[in-house]
Amino acid sequence: MNRTLTALRTLALAAAVAPSILLAQIQAPQPPEIAARNYLLVDVTAGQVLASKEIEGPVEQASLTKLMTGYLVFDALRAKKITLEQKLPVSVRAWKMPGSRMFIDPKMQVAVDDLLKGMIVQSGNDATVALAEGVGGTVENFVKLMNDQAKALGMTGTSYKNPEGLTEPGHTTTAKDLSILARRLMQDFPEYMHYYSTKHYSYPGTPASNGNNRNMLLFRDPTVDGLKTGHTEAAGYCLVATSKRDFPNVGHRRLLSIVLGAASENARANESQKLLNWGYTAFDAVKLFDAGQPVATPAVWKGKTSTIKIGRTEPIVVTVPSGSAGKVTTQIVRQDPLVAPFTQGQSVGTLKVLLGEQTLAEVPLVALEGVEQAGILGRAWDAIRLWIK
Repeated sequence: MNRTLTALRTLALAAAVAPSILLAQIQAPQPPEIAARNYLLVDVTAGQVLASKEIEGPVEQASLTKLMTGYLVFDALRAKKITLEQKLPVSVRAWKMPGSRMFIDPKMQVAVDDLLKGMIVQSGNDATVALAEGVGGTVENFVKLMNDQAKALGMTGTSYKNPEGLTEPGHTTTAKDLSILARRLMQDFPEYMHYYSTKHYSYPGTPASNGNNRNMLLFRDPTVDGLKTGHTEAAGYCLVATSKRDFPNVGHRRLLSIVLGAASENARANESQKLLNWGYTAFDAVKLFDAGQPVATPAVWKGKTSTIKIGRTEPIVVTVPSGSAGKVTTQIVRQDPLVAPFTQGQSVGTLKVLLGEQTLAEVPLVALEGVEQAGILGRAWDAIRLWIK
């Protein structure tokens, strides 16, 4: 229940591409009081947690479940198993779904594009079931795909029982797992993220009054562009929100807030906004190197070239408490000697990032270019030099 920020630490995201792995605790700003059972604030750009409370405690998922349903539908679209224009039937099961609805019925054939808007903007349980049946054949098979995907993403605290999020025994997740899913959703399917920033949508012939996105922050903060709300009596009011703001010398800086178990629709929006604003003002993002910029060019032995460029294919950014950027220093840790061959992207060392005397992060470094092995004479000559050395 401790609300004090005790560390900036990188999430252990399975198969994630965040470059930094935080090792040590550092003194950092205390977050504001957040009226929610669980919360988490992540600097997505730097891959660091800025604030958290009970992030591994099991919680009801409510309609945040639809983030995974969306992930699998987007995956099916990319694999061309379905198309956005394809019309799917509306089963009686979908039509009779309780809770939030798109108001579709079995007389309709609805395009996948419209069903996605119905699921994401209107949080329609009927649209969600129609998509699950269209991708998985049956709801039960789709739920199996959901659990398989959760396991593949490293969501160790999540169990799916349905695709829409209605309360069911064992249908639980954690704030940590939701952050894994949200980050991978944005990373893996950027071409479909516009659905989550859509403010209004109603399917022709259905009530227009049902057409507002339930994410209030889309209407309050122009930097917010997603992601999903959820509410059941057991879960309370929940919101996974993400914001992207521009900063000098860094460019886009994206934060992700997860607020679970708030008291009302307005409260979940207010608490999420509070977290996002605090994250942007209490911390500075420091870009250490651009994407593809060599961090170092060390010597290589037994190669066709004598040096190799090492760095990252994405920018190296760290987040530090405001005003402390001048205390950031770096050290390179690598094997010596470096002996060819090397393939592009091969791990060759680590960039240790320090804040004062404390280790803030360790960033894996890779070969930005390949180095072929030298001929037999070159290898023999370098072998002699290494022996002498």
